[in-house]
Amino acid sequence: MRTRLGPRALGALALVAALTLGAAGCVPLEEPEELPSSSDGGSITQMLSELTVAEAGAMRGYSRSRFPHWRKTGQNCDVRDTVLERDGKDIKHSGCNVVGGRWESVYDGRSFTDPSSVDIDHMVPLANAWRSGADEWDDSKRGDFANDLDRPQLFAVSASSNRAKGDQDPSQWKPPNRSYWCQYAGDWVAVKHHWQLTVTSAEKATLTDMLEGCTWESKP
Repeated sequence: MRTRLGPRALGALALVAALTLGAAGCVPLEEPEELPSSSDGGSITQMLSELTVAEAGAMRGYSRSRFPHWRKTGQNCDVRDTVLERDGKDIKHSGCNVVGGRWESVYDGRSFTDPSSVDIDHMVPLANAWRSGADEWDDSKRGDFANDLDRPQLFAVSASSNRAKGDQDPSQWKPPNRSYWCQYAGDWVAVKHHWQLTVTSAEKATLTDMLEGCTWESKP
């Protein structure tokens, strides 16, 4: 299967390459980004096996304000602008704000030139993180999670796909673009593994199914 991926997938495959998964790839990538490897250096399949299975926790006490975002970042106004710039092409600025460019949503293949039509998706949604262990963190750590630019956690996608996804895990929602499922499942596992979040039994079973048959291309 040979599918051209957008910037969202580039960072995630670079993570997988850094994790020494040296087999043939499911999709070719252009200009992969460097991302930190996991602390244990294991494969996506290994990381999935290491996730703790538990029932989803309660939503009691949850609020998006418990995950402070978007933080100020470098020459960009905030993390949202940083992701828009990273994931887009032909970017236009007004001061530190991204005000124009071109974006392709890997979830559904839709293209946009107006940044107001693009949402920044949390691969593992904030509410899902709350139910899988983040309720026990302090707000500072939750802020680190909500603004995480080092893992495959933040990406520019169509507002409609982001809102259809909501806070659902892969057993409840998958991208309409089926060719993206290998990458999506790999991203989800990498984020949950790094942040030591739990998965439900249905979530783990679905991730296992999504990753079955996926092969990963090593970075040249």
